[in-house]
Amino acid sequence: MNNVNSLARINNVVFIFTILIAHTFLMQQSYAQAVNVEEAVAKHFPSQQLNNQPSKSLPSNLSNEPTLIDNEDQQSLRLSDNSNSELGRAIEQLKSQVLQLNRELFILEEDLLFPASTQIAIFVSVDIGRFFKLDSVEIKINEQDVAGFLYTDRQRIALEQGGIQKLYLGNLKTGTHQLTAIFIGSDSEGRAIKRAITHNFEKLDDSVMIELKLVDNTLNYRAQLEVEQWVL
Repeated sequence: MNNVNSLARINNVVFIFTILIAHTFLMQQSYAQAVNVEEAVAKHFPSQQLNNQPSKSLPSNLSNEPTLIDNEDQQSLRLSDNSNSELGRAIEQLKSQVLQLNRELFILEEDLLFPASTQIAIFVSVDIGRFFKLDSVEIKINEQDVAGFLYTDRQRIALEQGGIQKLYLGNLKTGTHQLTAIFIGSDSEGRAIKRAITHNFEKLDDSVMIELKLVDNTLNYRAQLEVEQWVL
């Protein structure tokens, strides 16, 4: 519990700190850019006031003829463009740093909540999927329901195209355990079918990674379940 509370506090502090840095940086850059543009406009059009009051007459320097901008004005505009480019690069860099920080926090969270000595992870994959259209999966460990998932068409197609789903991540004490998986779906003719499998395994001090594979059998034109325990 202490680890969970500490992790929550770290997450909150990092999030608030990131938001404050981003807000301060953006405010500074926006102010600097506004000052550069305002100085350039004020110098080129000295009789124009930057306010919301309409001008009664057109200034003499605002005519239909093109107006030349001196070198200092051009330099100010170039500085403004450079400021925009630097701001964009800085924002992208900040986004990248935040994403990297989130990944590191996610790994830290898993290490704290699911240490290797008690960790068990269960994955689901589908081979082709011609003889079994997957609708849902139920997982039991030692006769206790631990996970279930109802698939959309998009998620099912992703699995059939080679994706692997992490269905369950939890803790388990050392010793002998029994895993039961129930796959529910329909066959190629639309009839409801169910496939189930039981797997006994030994939990030691290392993490246990188990993949449940739904495989098409071309000999009998049926789908079957296979279990593969990963060796890390």
